[in-house]
Amino acid sequence: MLNHRLLQIRNLKKYYPVTAGLFSRHIGDIKAVDGVSFDIAEREILGLVGESGCGKSTLGKTIPRLEELTSGEILYRGSDIAKLDKKGLRELRKEIQIIFQDPDASLDPRMTVGDSICEPLIVHNIGDEKKRMERVAELMEQVGLEARQANLYPHEFSGGQKQRIGIARALAMNPKLIIADEPVSALDVSIQAQILNLMMDIQERFGLAYLFIAHDLSVIKHMAHRVAVMYLGKIVELASNKETFDNPLHPYTEALLSAVPSFKPKDKDRILLRGDVPSPLNPPSGCHFHPRCHRILPICNQQEPELAEVSEGHFVACHLYK
Repeated sequence: MLNHRLLQIRNLKKYYPVTAGLFSRHIGDIKAVDGVSFDIAEREILGLVGESGCGKSTLGKTIPRLEELTSGEILYRGSDIAKLDKKGLRELRKEIQIIFQDPDASLDPRMTVGDSICEPLIVHNIGDEKKRMERVAELMEQVGLEARQANLYPHEFSGGQKQRIGIARALAMNPKLIIADEPVSALDVSIQAQILNLMMDIQERFGLAYLFIAHDLSVIKHMAHRVAVMYLGKIVELASNKETFDNPLHPYTEALLSAVPSFKPKDKDRILLRGDVPSPLNPPSGCHFHPRCHRILPICNQQEPELAEVSEGHFVACHLYK
């Protein structure tokens, strides 16, 4: 893996204003992403994990500005994405692509799959019709489909095949970074393994970087070089794959790992989290995790911990490690 930083996120925030009353008075903000910072190197797979509603998907959509950020910096090869005009953003999206969670919702049922894969080439005015069709055939074969299937419609494919089509479309522009937003969560377990192996093969073959978003820790362990754990809009732990799974430091990471099914359940104690994830409209004071934490300290409900490096490459936001 190369050490050159491809993407740098600095104090990224995405708030959704909440209004009420006849005059739409601003009464607060849903803090979907609240001060997130991390880097992704070239050819690296960064896994982003957390419970539903923690802001993972919003973060993924904010990077290519499918969602406009509230504040912060998103640097791609040193260029601030937040400051790009329409033309610059159009060029950027050649290099940053998304694979969506639901393959059904991401494909237009009125278009053949060949047309769906070809669409980015048309939008960016790449090649003539013959060259585009050759590129579509090449892409379909790269993801394990047959070129002759290009004239079929999405309803004629299985869920796994539809996700292969989504991957082919994401590869059409030869991107350098792919944001994979829970790309296998809607698929059967047997198909999940095929898609994950395909994505790893593509990553190695084309030297891609992934931001791989998932709530399934076993998928993250299989895919990622490093792991970022997200809770209520914030990164609470960031470390290598091995450190995350062998030496989790944040109580939230410990709880997530303890919930992973094991063939030897007596080997570990299950950590049961108290209550549900708090509302991002009105998060708890201090450490947002403290109402559910099994290792709470007196300071936790008063002061928010900063994400700090406690050992080489291992960052954690927790008062236990000051």
